[in-house]
Amino acid sequence: MIGRLRGILISRQPPSLLLEVAGVGYEVEAPMSTIYDLPGVGKEVTLLIHHAVKEDGVNLYGFLHEGERTLFRHLLKVSGIGAKIALAVLSGVSTDHFARLVQAGDVVALTKIPGIGKKTAERIVVELRDRLEGVSGGAAAVGAAAASLDASGEATVALQQLGYKPVEVHRLVQKVAAEGDSAEAIIRKALRAALGT
Repeated sequence: MIGRLRGILISRQPPSLLLEVAGVGYEVEAPMSTIYDLPGVGKEVTLLIHHAVKEDGVNLYGFLHEGERTLFRHLLKVSGIGAKIALAVLSGVSTDHFARLVQAGDVVALTKIPGIGKKTAERIVVELRDRLEGVSGGAAAVGAAAASLDASGEATVALQQLGYKPVEVHRLVQKVAAEGDSAEAIIRKALRAALGT
């Protein structure tokens, strides 16, 4: 199993990254909280990896912080939550904030995260309340964008891949985007607006 990769960041098309390690290109999916903190394309990066082997293939999920990987793994154990929703959770809120919501049993706030309905939010609270003690580390500063799309276009694509409907994404991006914003800044502001944080 792959637990960590260190190599050169070749490309990032949220939520996907391409990391070259010893001449091999690894496709890795990552939450926006990790993507915010990545250095520019062509720089060296070290990612903690969750290696998932399924019937239809092998997937790698990358994180800069151990707390994020731990929370991701806890979320995958909750019935009804797959990797896509777990990435959306980590992209939408910090691990600390998520842990506080779970500890408080705030089902309403949890349902604002894409892909989480009331029943799933209730299961998260019941199944994770005792497991999230000490989970920390998460989104920090906004990194520089390096993409083929303009910032608003990249943000739109990333938000749709996180599970938001195109109409909702368009509304959010129009509402929060300011001139000169990077894609990461637009995504972060849009997620905050959607989640009411």
